[in-house]
Amino acid sequence: MPEQPPYTTLNLGPTHPATHGIFQNVLTMDGETIIDTQQTIGYIHRAFEKIAEHRSYYQITTLTDRMNYCSAPINNIGWHMTVEKLLGIKTTKRIDYLRIILMELARITDHLICNSVIGVDSGALTGFIYVFQEREKIYEIYEEISGARLTTNMGRIGGFERDINPAAVQKIRDLIKRLPAILKEFEKLLMRNRIFMDRTIGVGPISAERALNYGFTGPNLRAAGVDFDVRVMTPYSSYNDFEFTIPVGTNGDTYDRFCVRQEELWQSLKLVSDALENLPEGKYYVDVPQFYLPPKEEVYSKMEALIWHFKIVMGEIDVPVGEVYHSVEGSNGELGFYLVSDGGRTPYRLHFRRPCFIYYQALPEMIRGGVLSDAILTMSSMNVIAGELDA
Repeated sequence: MPEQPPYTTLNLGPTHPATHGIFQNVLTMDGETIIDTQQTIGYIHRAFEKIAEHRSYYQITTLTDRMNYCSAPINNIGWHMTVEKLLGIKTTKRIDYLRIILMELARITDHLICNSVIGVDSGALTGFIYVFQEREKIYEIYEEISGARLTTNMGRIGGFERDINPAAVQKIRDLIKRLPAILKEFEKLLMRNRIFMDRTIGVGPISAERALNYGFTGPNLRAAGVDFDVRVMTPYSSYNDFEFTIPVGTNGDTYDRFCVRQEELWQSLKLVSDALENLPEGKYYVDVPQFYLPPKEEVYSKMEALIWHFKIVMGEIDVPVGEVYHSVEGSNGELGFYLVSDGGRTPYRLHFRRPCFIYYQALPEMIRGGVLSDAILTMSSMNVIAGELDA
């Protein structure tokens, strides 16, 4: 019997800078070649689902902020729509369009981070520094609307805390005008760059069949050639009012994942522009005083508003008995909320369908047989966010 070659065990993580998050991969290596890997997650598990059972519905928004913190408004708005589904609340077109604007801006920030980090991990730092300036501009838009930047606590059940103001509208218009030239320049830096292509084409591939078997959604599934997008398959927030393209790849490798996200940046920018230009008039919140915090000036001047404010903040309002599931197209895929209410003031059970948690299990299969540098690029192109992975 031939003697087994001497394998090396390499501990990649949990605090290695190249993993871009707190999770661990214990690699078994034959020289530079990866033979196998064991993943360890849970280093920042915060038991959000259990905490939510002891929080009123509007307080849970801040928990969703801290899952995929690279695109927090999508998490916030997805949660609000889940609660509205349970309560039977129908939002206005203005609310829907404002939500689309903010969710697509969040998608842009997330994809800018992911694609620029792929560049960094292949040795190209310039693009990362360049596009992060635009990410900063989007955070300034968040700040104008909500007062926050990274963990935004954006919106409310039934709408928004305040209407979008002219300063925020102008900042969005400036972004729409400025970003296309920057995206084109970023693509020129990487997309046909021979070094970048050699480092990414054929790296970390997965077939459409295997991706579906694992439960992939979002850009990682579309890169494998499956045109599934929650915004199209089960439209929400008036997405069916807009036309946009679902980009798909063919090989499901790192390069395809990069290209799919890059095209989605253009589609998101188009959606933001169309929603802003066609933004309907109307109220930025619906008339559900038992769940929507009244304006502060009314709290100070009207007894009824003061009572509702007190009851909402103190969590004294029961919700109907029910069981709902609602999902949105998060930056990483289908972000779902499975909510069970027993009629009390807090959820009886709440489960977050976190796309990172679903697709990270495929990593061993995707990097086996590759080299260490390929494993880093594969993780980056999958966009594994530790906060969403653990929750």
